[in-house]
Amino acid sequence: MSHLSKEEFFRLEQRLIDGGYDSDLDSFATIKEKLRNKNPVSKDEFARQAIYVVLAGGFSQKTAKKIHNEVMNFLNEQSTMNNEQLFGSLIKIFNNKNKINAIVKLWENRAAFRDAYYRLGDLESKLGFLATLPHIGKITANHLARNLGENVFKRDVWIERLLARYGEDLFDRLEAETGLPRGYIDVVLWKSCQNGLILR
Repeated sequence: MSHLSKEEFFRLEQRLIDGGYDSDLDSFATIKEKLRNKNPVSKDEFARQAIYVVLAGGFSQKTAKKIHNEVMNFLNEQSTMNNEQLFGSLIKIFNNKNKINAIVKLWENRAAFRDAYYRLGDLESKLGFLATLPHIGKITANHLARNLGENVFKRDVWIERLLARYGEDLFDRLEAETGLPRGYIDVVLWKSCQNGLILR
């Protein structure tokens, strides 16, 4: 089985930073800070992160970030629309009924969803709860949890291929060797795969 050393990991991280690819929804620096100093987020930030995860599924990151920016700008500017009006306006920005329905539910219920999430004590319960949110499943629950500051990685197709190549202990090993949170290691390795730096 191949081995991914901490030196190779840091080289990948630097190549992404040098190329301007050091982001998910937030920058690498912000993701790292959230994971090292996990603090509760506001209801609007909770919704912002959840809506991004909904949009990210099935789209390139560039497309997801563009649509997300338009959607969030619209949501932040309105305060009086009902759900039907929200849906009618958002569908003009992004023509996907299932995702728009999910976005409307996430936005309208953002305080309740956020509060329910923070009432849960253990990570397993939090992940289970996130997986029940509109248009968020088991895998994307980990993506959302990581973006909320939980130290987890998302077992998507890229990460599964990395684990098959480098071993199921990849994240445990790199976390111990680099001193970095596994959630941050995840975003660096995922972006490295996406940009053809590994698994070409």
